[in-house]
Amino acid sequence: MQNEVPTETAPLPRPAHRALAAGLCGMLLLVWLLDLESSDGIRDVHGAWIAPLVSGALASALLAVPDRYLPLHHRSWIAAIGSLALTATMLLTTGAAATWGALESVCLLILLCQTCRRIRVPMVAIALTAAVISGPLRTYDWNPDQLTSVLSFSFLLTFAAGGVIGLGCYLRVLDARRARAVRAVREGERLELARDLHDFVAHHVTGIVVQANAARAVRETAPERIDAILADIHDAGVETLDSMRRLVHVLREADGRPRRQGELFGELAALVSDFCTADQQFATLAVAASARGARLAPEVETSVLRVVQEALTNARRHAPGTVVTVEVDLTGDRLRVEVRNTAPARSPAPPVGGRGGFGVVGLHERVSAVDGTMEAGATPDGGWRIAADFPVLGVADSAR
Repeated sequence: MQNEVPTETAPLPRPAHRALAAGLCGMLLLVWLLDLESSDGIRDVHGAWIAPLVSGALASALLAVPDRYLPLHHRSWIAAIGSLALTATMLLTTGAAATWGALESVCLLILLCQTCRRIRVPMVAIALTAAVISGPLRTYDWNPDQLTSVLSFSFLLTFAAGGVIGLGCYLRVLDARRARAVRAVREGERLELARDLHDFVAHHVTGIVVQANAARAVRETAPERIDAILADIHDAGVETLDSMRRLVHVLREADGRPRRQGELFGELAALVSDFCTADQQFATLAVAASARGARLAPEVETSVLRVVQEALTNARRHAPGTVVTVEVDLTGDRLRVEVRNTAPARSPAPPVGGRGGFGVVGLHERVSAVDGTMEAGATPDGGWRIAADFPVLGVADSAR
């Protein structure tokens, strides 16, 4: 069985996707109406004009079937074999010139493009190409004088099929390039998390060693305190193992700036302040009192900073002059971080290096690595919003 190539393509925004689908449906309907118009001259001769109209509608239906119900290579084989069988039947049994079926040819070309883009070993592309090229034979009534005209149309369709094959292969290369870029971004995020692993583990292990020495010191003088010290050692060990469980699969790079634990909200304030100073934009930071009392794993703290930093960077590049709001709150047992910016007053100039970066992809990878969830998208007023939820280890009683 031919497997489809796994690709990671940037999804179109929902309005653009709907507009593209509506435009394609309108184009296919127009081609079908042209087929209907071209059959006027032979409707009184025989009924063969009906078959291409029906086959065109069926080919359009195959285009609309989602892959989860019928995979692409199955739909392509059905279209190719059905088209070739219809061409052979009309050529051998009609006895008079029949209609061609331009809608069917257009649908076959679209399937051919998708096949060359997504199928690993596109043997079905040969069948689809043959079906497209042989379509004009349906108009042949075994008159030698008409053979040149039929072959001319088939020759032109050969160029069309070749162009579509080239387009599909080009899109396949772009998909593979983007997939490699996404993997590189994800790997970079994993490596960045791994760079902090040494500092996280060193912090916890140092605390364990200190408490173990304290237990030895009070073993003779205050044995009743040993149980509490051992409980603290146990908790610190569990947190250390939890951090290593999330990050041990990542190799640590030598470079990287260590970050001190427990200074999350101070660093968030510094990020927002630097953003306002450097870019002459207005940004606010609102941290709920309950959030300040939340106890976070070290890797969660760095992930929170990374989300806010990436959101501010996106606002700087894509929405200059807007108002940015950073909110941190505690909802249940989850820390919620939300960054919003208003709609820009004018469309900004394309950023240096172009658009289409993978910052959001990297954020998804980083947030997922610490058992968090994230969503990003446009707001109803034309702005942008990034929201992420992170697990907390506990909440101070004074913050409840």
